[in-house]
Amino acid sequence: MALRVFGLNLVKTNRNLLQNACKPTAMPAGQAVAAASFATEVTVHATPAAIQKQKVSKAMKAYLTRATEHDEFMKTQHLEFQIGKRHLANMMGADAETFTQEDINEAISYLFPSGLYDPKARPAMKTPEEVFPARKAAEFDETGRPFHSMFYTGKPNFFQLLHEVVEETNKLYELEERMLRRGIKPDENQKLEIAGFQVLPKDQLEKLLVESIADIEFTNFSNTMDRLIASPYSYKSKAFIERYLKPLMDQSKQLEVPKPKIDEQGRQYITTYECLRKTARADVTVRMPGTGKITINGQDISYFEDENSREQ
Repeated sequence: MALRVFGLNLVKTNRNLLQNACKPTAMPAGQAVAAASFATEVTVHATPAAIQKQKVSKAMKAYLTRATEHDEFMKTQHLEFQIGKRHLANMMGADAETFTQEDINEAISYLFPSGLYDPKARPAMKTPEEVFPARKAAEFDETGRPFHSMFYTGKPNFFQLLHEVVEETNKLYELEERMLRRGIKPDENQKLEIAGFQVLPKDQLEKLLVESIADIEFTNFSNTMDRLIASPYSYKSKAFIERYLKPLMDQSKQLEVPKPKIDEQGRQYITTYECLRKTARADVTVRMPGTGKITINGQDISYFEDENSREQ
């Protein structure tokens, strides 16, 4: 409700006089005309004593409950993973702080039996993000208002990423322009080298963002990343760029195949030394062409009593 009042009496600061001025009063025509030229307009808004709380729909309430439960579940799984990794590192006599996923896989293959042929029965220990499917966090509040400013684009995480990449690129452009005005040219030796790396492929980017991306959108992302990396000052954004790069296979780290030797009978053979399996140590020799026979400490395959060991 709005009440508009015209009159010189509104200049008075006394509350009672102000309330009286709000009451409609009769005024002679001549006096009203004189007051009109000096009149002041005041609008009074009547507000309700209490605002009625908006009701939350059942669907929205269920959505928020599921999102909260998922977040709590992931926190618990993270805690259990860290505890398990620490125990496994202690068993292997390693430092839990530097115990990587590769170390975990090697420890499991060392400690647990490998004669399990069903993939579902094989022991594994991975981070909760790899085991459980990713799920978006809560996107609405109780009134249904979205948290993300780009929610109505349909793919807020993807367009937010594009926005961040463009922001990083603009920062480097501005830095380059300032340096050129000072007469300083970029040092080519400091340029970010990404040899052995590539931009995340489409499926991995979708998994990271928890959103489906069209081919044209992924192409736009790749082109935007290429412009950022091509900047002579890209090393300034190294931490940001490396988050969306995937290392390629390093050929130099692959095992070199040993060259075969020739025995007295003219057959080629290769011997590997110190093959470790728990407390067992063995040297293995493979010959070609072979006879198909297996000799273990002078015995045949019956040396192993366990069927699983024979199968392996």
